[in-house]
Amino acid sequence: MAVKSKSATQIYFNKDHEMVRKAVREFVDKEINPHMDEWEENGEAPLHDLFKKMGDLGFLGIRYDPQYGGQGLDYWYDTVFLEELGRVQGSGVPMAIAVQSHMATPAIAEFGSDYLKETYLKPAIAGEMVASIAVTEPGAGSDVSALQTTAKKEGEDYVLNGSKTYITNGTQADFLTLLARTSDDPGYHSFSLLVAPTNLPGFQVSRKLNKMGCHSSDTAELFFDDMRIPAENLIGKEGEGFIYQMQQFQHERFSAIPMSYISAEEMIAMTVEHIRQRIVFGKPLISRQVLRHRLADWQTEIECLRQLTYHIVRMKEAGQDVTREVSMGKLRAAGVLQKVADGCLQMYGGLGFMEEMLIARCYRDAKLISIGGGADEVMREIIAKMELG
Repeated sequence: MAVKSKSATQIYFNKDHEMVRKAVREFVDKEINPHMDEWEENGEAPLHDLFKKMGDLGFLGIRYDPQYGGQGLDYWYDTVFLEELGRVQGSGVPMAIAVQSHMATPAIAEFGSDYLKETYLKPAIAGEMVASIAVTEPGAGSDVSALQTTAKKEGEDYVLNGSKTYITNGTQADFLTLLARTSDDPGYHSFSLLVAPTNLPGFQVSRKLNKMGCHSSDTAELFFDDMRIPAENLIGKEGEGFIYQMQQFQHERFSAIPMSYISAEEMIAMTVEHIRQRIVFGKPLISRQVLRHRLADWQTEIECLRQLTYHIVRMKEAGQDVTREVSMGKLRAAGVLQKVADGCLQMYGGLGFMEEMLIARCYRDAKLISIGGGADEVMREIIAKMELG
């Protein structure tokens, strides 16, 4: 199903971009999609194996410094990569990949010391280490400032105590980019970002969580009991971790947008193929005006979301603050993705309600975008503050 003209694509992407697109698409088709049913059943993908393959192809460090194994490319290449991840048949694996490339590593790349970049960023880009971002706690989700996990400085170490929950890649991670309270003082300068290796004493995976969707992504509850982290694992300056994390959130939230509109297009294409063949009252379902118009509305919304994304890329390339636009994009992506998933499943009828159907997986997985990385309500509040003061 054609979703945009070749000439429209050429406005934004050159031949080099399209070569990267082709390479990522081939990888998705050969190394990910054929295994998705198995990984969904297992409750996780083999990330060390998968990430090593991606690292060998240069997919995990598209924008990062070549000194540390990155490709040093622009945001348009990054967008191509994210768009093609939207073609994975389920959201769990793309989310696990985005944690590695857009959530756990940006702060290390931007604020970390040469030691942290060499020791953690470089092997993460190479796919030799699995990374995770550890911010959310049982009592602190969207309200990041309420987190209670502490990292107290003792000599040459930070002593970590507390817990984190809903941590993607949590059961397989070699290190965590972790936000902890390093001061009892009020305000936003009481938190620091640390790289926490999971092979240190005091770290424990409390349990693997059983989720409604995204089954191919392992999600964990983590516990820290007097876990001593070397002080050299501090990212940037002590007390600035909250600020660093707010900046890192923009990479995380942006990553969800291209994956969402491509995933929505994939659902539409799959559903159109189904309703072309499904005969009801003597006619293919595709002939029903109400369904055709619904599909037209969705494609219109998807195109608007795509153009907002490309506008964000232009802003990022110009070095501008994209907090407002990324918040709008993530909020709109959540609405579009869930609307399309719900509507497409409805067009499948009873068949779509069967667990074995891909559309059922898409429907379950679509909900997370409204919750993870900042709930819809948080996005609305950010937008309202920036627009209304």
